[in-house]
Formats: sequence, C-alpha cells, structure tokens
Amino acid sequence: MKAALVESVGNVSLTTVPDPTPGPREVVVRVAACGLCGTDLHIRQGEFAPSLPLVPGHEFAGEVVALGTDVTELAEGDRVAVDPSLYCHECRYCRSGHNNLCDRWNAIGVTRAGGAAEYALAPVANCVKLPDHVRTQDAALIEPLSCAVRGYDVLKSQLGSHVLIYGSGTMGLMMLELAKRTGAASVDVLDLNPERLATAQKLGCSSSAANADELDLAERGGWDLVVDATGNAAAIQDGLGRVAKAGTFLQFGVSDYATTATIEPYKIYNQEITITGSMAVLHSYERAAELFAGGVLDPDLFISDRLPLDDYPAALDRFAAGKGRKIVVVP
Repeated sequence: MKAALVESVGNVSLTTVPDPTPGPREVVVRVAACGLCGTDLHIRQGEFAPSLPLVPGHEFAGEVVALGTDVTELAEGDRVAVDPSLYCHECRYCRSGHNNLCDRWNAIGVTRAGGAAEYALAPVANCVKLPDHVRTQDAALIEPLSCAVRGYDVLKSQLGSHVLIYGSGTMGLMMLELAKRTGAASVDVLDLNPERLATAQKLGCSSSAANADELDLAERGGWDLVVDATGNAAAIQDGLGRVAKAGTFLQFGVSDYATTATIEPYKIYNQEITITGSMAVLHSYERAAELFAGGVLDPDLFISDRLPLDDYPAALDRFAAGKGRKIVVVP
C-alpha cells in the first residue's frame, strides 16, 4: 500500500509499505482522511517517535475492510473514527485512571504506523462507529476535538468565566467552541495571523487581537482561564502574566522540548494561580464523537484543505508555514 513515511529527521516521502494484517482483536481501516497536527511536525523533527522510519497520522477515520479472528463488535463496511491512544493498563498511572500518562504510552501514528496511508491497523476497542449523517472524511476532526475535551476536563471551568486563548489554529478554535458551550462570560482570542483571527471572529469570539494589551480585561486584572494553544515560548510567557487572581493557566499547545518560560513562585502562592497541562486524550474520545455528531463543529469551516496523500510532504510544509486551518490528506 501507499504511505507517507518519515524516513529520518526532516526527511518525509511517499513510499510503498506492506499491507497491514489484523491480529485477533484488531481491524484494518481503509483510510478516508487523515488530519495533520503539530505532533506530526515534532515527529518530522525526530521528537516523540521512539524510532524512525514511521508512518505518521494519528487523526483519521475510514471504513473497516478486514477483521481479526476475535472481532465481533464491527463488520466489514462499518465506518469508524479511531482513537490512536494505546495504553498498557498495568502501570501505576493506568491503574489510577491517568492512562494518558502511561509509562508505556504508545499511539497509532506517533509511535506505531498511522493513518497517513491507504490502510491502517487499529484495535477494535479504539474504533468508534460513525452515525449515518457524519461524513467519514470529516470524522478525522474527532481526535483533535477529543484533545480539546480533555483540556476542558482539566480546566474544570466555572460558569461565567472570562477566557483568553492564545492561537486561533484548529486547536485554539476548538477550545473557543467548547468555551462558548461551557458557559463562559467572554472568550477572547489572540493570534498574529489575521486570516486565522477572522475565523475566530466568524465563530463568535468576544474579541480578538494580536496583543492582549488591546483587550479590555488586560487592565481589569486579567482572565480567569488562560489557554495556550500555540506552544510558542513568547505566547506562553505572556499568557502566564495574564492570569487573574485564583485563575488557571492551561498549557495546551505542544512546545519543542527546549522551550522554557519563567514563572514567579510568590505570585503563584499569593494569588493562588494554578498552572496545569493537558496531554492528548483521556476518556474523552467517545464524548468528542458524540459532540461532533451533534454538530459542535462545522467541518467545512474547520477543514481548509483536503489534499491527496501524494502531497503529504507539501501538506506538512503548508501546515508548518501556518497556512490554512485543519489540513487533511485523502488517500
């Protein structure tokens, strides 16, 4: 089958790899669409993946075309979205309910062959069957949405909170949509990209700007919830200083390993500020699938580019340049 392959650091190509064969509790999915994500850029840089070469792609959906011998929950022809998370279910973190922090954490498309290919292998337990009205290609959005749902689980936001989001790419926009639906009093969005800010405005953010100083709450003590959806050091540093007393800063964007920021311990103590993170998916994929089926996102607005799998290297470059919103490749 045809697949994208990160052969070595910085080197991505299209190649032919063997067709996958399902184990007893696995299925083979004919990929309908695979989304690109910041994690894919990190993998191209040699981060996250334990070894290269690797077929990337952890945001995908498609049609089941082959079943393992012990699979009874699905049938050939079923359309599914795939949770890429793979846990050991044995370590202290899995046993305490923190599976996303598993000592042996793996993920389809991150540490094992993923969906940037014509076919992908997945455990049947990771497959969520799609309702008839959901287009299979659109369902690649469910995985990033499940990460955003996890982010809001961590935030434990209260009704009437004032929210500031750094970044209006796919993840920032998803956090905006969830904030609107969890009773936020206001949701402000920051970005240096005017085109992306225009999308945030279209989705109904309270206000938008390139700099937080342009927003009213900058002079009124800051925001109850500050979310970084960029992974950018400058944005993170600025955001840490925008949290109101008793507020929370969520590190949601994925930074490079070397990224650092400075905190003020006395301020954290004196103002009871919480700094926390949200890592991938945790008990949120099925909920995200239901929200998606219920119309929480407009796929035609979120997906800006649908490119052929053959263009995967160019699509990755386009994503790295900050062009478009969600980019998906279609085998």
